[in-house]
Amino acid sequence: MKFLIINSFRSMIYVAYIAIIVFGVLVGVHSRGRVAAEIPGVDGSLAAALDVVFGLFAGWLASSLICGLIVTILDIRDDLNDRLPEEKKS
Repeated sequence: MKFLIINSFRSMIYVAYIAIIVFGVLVGVHSRGRVAAEIPGVDGSLAAALDVVFGLFAGWLASSLICGLIVTILDIRDDLNDRLPEEKKS
């Protein structure tokens, strides 16, 4: 049972990592040149490409922070559960 629980947490992190990166790319695509508009002389497809790259970077950064925090919290919880005394069975 513990094997299934550990692997379900691991798969949850994998799915969340990819989903957050995809969300970052979608936000970059949706922004339609707002990020690249700050750079003079950039327009058209280059602006769209820069928005996607910015979305990839922002998604990667956000997913690393969020998933790292989730893993850290789960690890701390697991360590605390290991240190708690066992319940005596009568």
